[in-house]
Amino acid sequence: MVQVHNFSYGLLNPVLAYLISCLGCFLGLQCSARARAMEGGARARWLLLAAVSIGMTGIWVMHFIAMLGYTIMGQAISYNVPVTILSMVIAIAVVAVGLFIVGFGPAGDWRRLLLGGSILGIGVAGMHYMGMWAMRMPDTMSYSPGLFILSVIIAMVAGTAALWCANTLNGLTATFAASLIMGVAVSGMHYTGMAALHVYHAPGGGMLAMGAGASATSFLLPLILGISIVTFLVTAIVTMAPTAEEMREDAALMERIATLSKSLDQPQQRRLAARA
Repeated sequence: MVQVHNFSYGLLNPVLAYLISCLGCFLGLQCSARARAMEGGARARWLLLAAVSIGMTGIWVMHFIAMLGYTIMGQAISYNVPVTILSMVIAIAVVAVGLFIVGFGPAGDWRRLLLGGSILGIGVAGMHYMGMWAMRMPDTMSYSPGLFILSVIIAMVAGTAALWCANTLNGLTATFAASLIMGVAVSGMHYTGMAALHVYHAPGGGMLAMGAGASATSFLLPLILGISIVTFLVTAIVTMAPTAEEMREDAALMERIATLSKSLDQPQQRRLAARA
């Protein structure tokens, strides 16, 4: 078995990955809260923005920041570009599916919550292992079945909890606390999956036999920096947008104005009818 290191730069990678995960989850929960105050297409757009925040920043970026601290003594690890990009698309897609299942269903529907959480969790676990499969190195990989199953269970529980938070919580304090817990769950799933990984020498070329890849510094770092810029843009959008409570108050005000306008128009309509 080849000796690997998950913390080659000490606490830098796990701490930074955790903070980024918390930020992505926090933004996603804020977007979900605003989605609950909207209807139709507006709700769908806020849910999609939440899926990008949680799936891309909260999960995918967390995974690959942590992977930057993963090294094998005397070997260079590269990443297959299409597979790595596909893993990001999967992360966003499964979060979107879970959010739409719960977000467009009746409040308090536990069957939808469990269905959406299971889909989200399995998808997140699939994204994690696809991201690891994207590694190219002259070795081969295998997984400990027990830890592999545990990582999937953690992902499903975390996914269900995330959807419950997205469909229930209001207020900055509750959302902030939930994002800290979600960050722990995402990081826990990642490092449980990494603990399940075993690397062995492969005389036939190992993962390199499946095609070439790009180095982390030439591919992952620029991609992560680009996503960080997108995250700051999402932060700006969420900051400038009205809160969920303000949206509900505006909707209630418009409804009262419409009702008042209708009541004022009725006498005029009766007078016109009488003249006719």
